[in-house]
Amino acid sequence: MRKEAIVVELPLLPELEDGLSFAPAGNLTFLVTEYGRPFSENGLGSKLRQRCDEAGLPGCSAHGVRKAGATVAAENGATHEQLKAIYGWTTYQQPDHYIRKARRRIVAQSARTLLVFDRNENEMSHFWRVEESGTKKYKKPN
Repeated sequence: MRKEAIVVELPLLPELEDGLSFAPAGNLTFLVTEYGRPFSENGLGSKLRQRCDEAGLPGCSAHGVRKAGATVAAENGATHEQLKAIYGWTTYQQPDHYIRKARRRIVAQSARTLLVFDRNENEMSHFWRVEESGTKKYKKPN
C-alpha cells in the first residue's frame, strides 16, 4: 500500500515570505549546501552557527533561535494550540513549559514593586508623634 504525502500549509511571517521570493523557484529544498544538495540536520546546525558567529552573535544555535522564538510567542500570549502548530509539537508538555515560564516572568515583573519600601512608611511615621522638645514618642495604632 502506497503512503500519500501529507501536505500542511503553515502561515509564513511576512519577512520570511519576502526572503523566499528571492530564492530560486522549482525546488522544494530552500536551504542547500554550496554544492546544491540539501543540508543534513547536523550540517544545517553547523552552518547556522557559523553564520551567527560571522554576524557577531557568538553562542547562537538553531535550537537557541527556536527556543527564543517560542519564548517570545509565549510572552506575547500564544496559546498551547498556537505553539503546537507553530513548532510542530504533538503534546502539551513543550508549550506548557514556555507558557509557564512566560507567566512566571510576567507575574514576577509585576510583583517586584512590592519589594520596595515607601521611604516614608519605612520610618513608620504614623506610629510616632513628635513632642515639642523634638523627641519622638510611640503612639499606639488604632
